[in-house]
Amino acid sequence: MTTGNNYTALPLSSFVKEKRKALGLTQQELAEKAGVGLRFVRELERDKPTVQKDKVNQVLVLFGYELGPVPINRNKLIREKG
Repeated sequence: MTTGNNYTALPLSSFVKEKRKALGLTQQELAEKAGVGLRFVRELERDKPTVQKDKVNQVLVLFGYELGPVPINRNKLIREKG
């Protein structure tokens, strides 16, 4: 998705998976370092829609990030609903 800042935002699941792999961590290692369960990491990387925001931030903080608002590409949103 392209935002107003002229960058392409990855889906959260892809972002976490890419960062984890770049650090050479297994899902189990990431879960342990973040203080979350392995099942949570697996669901996060599969883009399960009901993940808990506080736990997502526990994972993201390891990469120097946190959840925040991202502008919506309204043209894409209209096409998807149409």
